[in-house]
Amino acid sequence: MTTQTDVIDGYVAGTWTIDAVHSDVSFYVRHLGVSKVRGSFASFEGTITTAENPLDSKVEAVIHTNSVSTNNEMRDNHVRSADFLDIENFPELTFTSTAVRPKTSELFEVDGELSLHGVTKTVTLQLELNGFGTHYEGHAIAGFSAATEISRSEFGVTGGAAGAAVSDKIRIALEIEATQAKA
Repeated sequence: MTTQTDVIDGYVAGTWTIDAVHSDVSFYVRHLGVSKVRGSFASFEGTITTAENPLDSKVEAVIHTNSVSTNNEMRDNHVRSADFLDIENFPELTFTSTAVRPKTSELFEVDGELSLHGVTKTVTLQLELNGFGTHYEGHAIAGFSAATEISRSEFGVTGGAAGAAVSDKIRIALEIEATQAKA
């Protein structure tokens, strides 16, 4: 009988810690319908558990909303304000996976609960398993890419007066490198 791990080259079960130095949590949103404003979060952490059966794997992540950057201080301060992220009241954005479904041997859909701005909604990440390897210092590493799109209004993020200039849809892109926890 063939299992999912038989078709994933080099698959390693274990617990992994997201390496924020070698990872990226980014987003983009359309401005005035004609351009895309990009941003990222500099402070985040999480744990990925790759189970013996990959479909039983889990992810838990926390993003610190005060670490948002769009490379413009005035805009960053506005995004941190009550109009958007409201970092005073909602200092964290969290994701906890609830299910994993295969698309191919390297592509998966990961359902989970995303909590943003005091609202929790189910979202689906399109996940690509980039592979497993060994860091030059000798520890095991794993790589993942994921993306999803959310509606900011569904999370109660209005944007205040500027909200009309910014698309409701926000595209989120994750490039994650993780280090296997020592046994």
